[in-house]
Amino acid sequence: MNYKTSLDFRKDTLIKLLNTIVLLEDEIVQALYDDFKKPAFEAVLTETNYVITELKDTIKNLNKWAKPERVWPSILNFPSTDYILREPYGKVLIIAPWNYPFQLALCPLVSAVAAGNQVFLKPSELTPNTAAIIKKIIEKVFHVSHVKIENGGVEVAQKLLSQRWDYIFFTGSVPVGKVVAKAAAEHLTPVTLELGGKNPCIIDETANLKLAARRIVWGKFINAGQTCIAPDYILIQKDMKDHFVDFMKIELQKAYGEDPQKSPDFARIVNEKNWLRLVNMIDQQKVLIGGESKIDDCYMAPTLIEETSLESLVMREEIFGPLLPLLTYDDPNELEAIIGRYEKPLALYVFTEDRAFGKEIMKKYSFGGGCINDTVVHFSNQRLPFGGVGHSGIGAYHGRLSFDVFSHKKGIVKKANWLDLPMRYAPYKDKLQSIKKLLQWL
Repeated sequence: MNYKTSLDFRKDTLIKLLNTIVLLEDEIVQALYDDFKKPAFEAVLTETNYVITELKDTIKNLNKWAKPERVWPSILNFPSTDYILREPYGKVLIIAPWNYPFQLALCPLVSAVAAGNQVFLKPSELTPNTAAIIKKIIEKVFHVSHVKIENGGVEVAQKLLSQRWDYIFFTGSVPVGKVVAKAAAEHLTPVTLELGGKNPCIIDETANLKLAARRIVWGKFINAGQTCIAPDYILIQKDMKDHFVDFMKIELQKAYGEDPQKSPDFARIVNEKNWLRLVNMIDQQKVLIGGESKIDDCYMAPTLIEETSLESLVMREEIFGPLLPLLTYDDPNELEAIIGRYEKPLALYVFTEDRAFGKEIMKKYSFGGGCINDTVVHFSNQRLPFGGVGHSGIGAYHGRLSFDVFSHKKGIVKKANWLDLPMRYAPYKDKLQSIKKLLQWL
C-alpha cells in the first residue's frame, strides 16, 4: 500500500475506526478498570470520549486541513503563486504510555492516519487488558500494511527504536524520552516527545480557597494522580495554609468518602513497582491527610504532605501518584527560588483573584501549558497546543496541530512565464547598485 493514501480513503478509514470504538466502548472501559480500576466516569471522560471527539473533529475538518495553503508571494518572485503542500512523512512509530493507555495511543494514531502515514503502534505493556482491546480494534479496522501493532515490553521498544522511521511520537517519562531522542538522532528522525516534570501549583492570599481545594482535588487525584499534568506540589501563602488544609479535608471526603479505598471513583496504582516507589516517598511524620496504602490492592490514599525540605525524595523527582506536597511562602519573590530549582515543567497552575499576579506568573515562567484558577482542563481544548518545553517535552499537538505534526510542509513557488526580469541573471556587470536600491526599497 502506498502511504500517500487519498483523502477519501483516510476519511473512510477514520469513520470505520470511530464506529468500531463506539461499538466496543464498554469493552474498552472494562479493560481500563481491569488494568488499574479506572472509574468508568474517568474512562469515558478522559479516554474513550476524548478519542471519539478527536475523531469527529478530524473527520469533519480533514479536507480543509489537507488543502494547499496559499501564502503571499515574495515580490522578488513576481509574478508567482506561492503555497504550502502538506504531505505524510511516511512510516511513523508511536510509543504510548500506560497512564492514559487508550487515549494516548489512539489520538496520535488518528492524526498520523489522517495525514496519510503508515503507522506502527506500540501500546504499554503495563496495561495489558487495554493493549489487547487496542490490538483488537486495530486489526479490525486497518490493513496490516497500513497500521501495525505489536504488544510487548522493553525488548520490543528497543527493537523498534533500532529501526529507521520517518517520524517518532513518544509519550512517557523524561529518562525514556532521552533514550528515544538518542535513537532518533542516529537517523536524524524528527520526534515529538511528550514527557513530564515537577508541576507547581501556586495559591496566593487572594485565592478562593474552597474552590481551589475542589479543583485541585479533582485535577490531582483523577487517575490516582497518574497524570503528567497533575499538580506536583503546592506553593501556598503561609497565612492561608491551615484554612486550605481544612478545605482539602472536606473536598476529599466529598469526593471519595471516609475511606477512599472503598470508593468506586478512585483508581489504583498501575503495579507494585510504582506502588513501592510512592510508598518510599511518604514520610509519615509529615502527613496531613491520608498516607494509607495496601500493596495487595496497589492502593495509595490521596495524601497531603506538609513539606519543609526541597531535598526530600518527594520533592526531588516527579511523583506520578496521589501524593501532594504542601510548601509555604511568605513573599512572592520566594517562588522563583523554588520553581527555578527544577527543569521547565509540563504544567503550571496559579489560584488567585489578583488578575495582575496571575498574568505575571503566566508570563514569568516557562512551562508547557497551564491554568489560572483551575488545573488540568487546558488539555481538554483541542484548539490549544499541548506539549512541553525543555525537559518536559519537544513539540506539541491537538486538533489541527496534530495533523500538522504528522505532515511535512513543502513550500512551492509556481512561477508565471509571461514575464521574466533579466536582473537576476549573470553577467552581473553594472547590476549591483540597482539591486541594492531595489532591496532597500523592499
